[in-house]
Amino acid sequence: MSTQDQVISIIAEHAVLDPADVSVSSTLEELGIDSLGLVECIFAIEETFDITVPFNANNPTESDFDISSVASIVEGITRLQKEQG
Repeated sequence: MSTQDQVISIIAEHAVLDPADVSVSSTLEELGIDSLGLVECIFAIEETFDITVPFNANNPTESDFDISSVASIVEGITRLQKEQG
């Protein structure tokens, strides 16, 4: 399973959606992911990909990890895997 497919699966699970309803251009807000859901997604991403995501739940807009869309999350994971791998 590709990184993109895994991320879509994680996000769909936390948004209680079918993965087919999640596109790479979707934002977490559009998918109904609230702040708690976001934190749960970040934990699931860290566990699935064995990475540490530089994310501050108290100030998500000032994070080094772009959560603006599914595509940006996939790009961030790929970058972190290279840096932390």
